[in-house]
Amino acid sequence: MNNARPFEIQRIDHVVLRVQDLPRALRFYRDVLGCTVARERPSLGMVHLQAGASMIDLVDIAGPLGAPGGPAAGARGRNLEHLCLRVEPFDVEHLRAHLQMHGVALTGKPESNFGAEGEGLSVYLHDPDGNGVELKGPASDCGCAE
Repeated sequence: MNNARPFEIQRIDHVVLRVQDLPRALRFYRDVLGCTVARERPSLGMVHLQAGASMIDLVDIAGPLGAPGGPAAGARGRNLEHLCLRVEPFDVEHLRAHLQMHGVALTGKPESNFGAEGEGLSVYLHDPDGNGVELKGPASDCGCAE
C-alpha cells in the first residue's frame, strides 16, 4: 500500500468564525486589526476578510450559514480556542496603545510561543464574540523553547 499523499499543506487558507453581531465583528477585524474586506455576501450573512496571505470569514450566527451551527458560543463553551495572526512590525507598546484606543485589552503579558516561523513573542486578546486572537511577532533566537 502506498501511503504517499498526493498533496502538501502550504498554509492556512482561511478560518470561519460564527459571530453574534456581524457589523461589530467586521469593525473589530477591519478597523482594529487591519483586515480588508475581500468580498461581502449579504444573502449568506458572510464577509470574507483578507488577513495577509490568509482569510478570515465572518458568518452571522442567525444567517443561512451560521444558523445550522446552533446557538452562539458562550464564556464556557467556545467554537475556537484562538486564531493567530502574524503581525509586522511587532512592538508591544504600540500594539497595546492601538488596542486601548479601540477599547480592547491584552489578556496577560507578552510571552514567547512557538509558531509557523519558530519561537517568538506574542500577545493575546479577545474579539467581540470572545474568540481568542494571538498577535505574533517574528521568530527570534531567544533560546526560550520549552
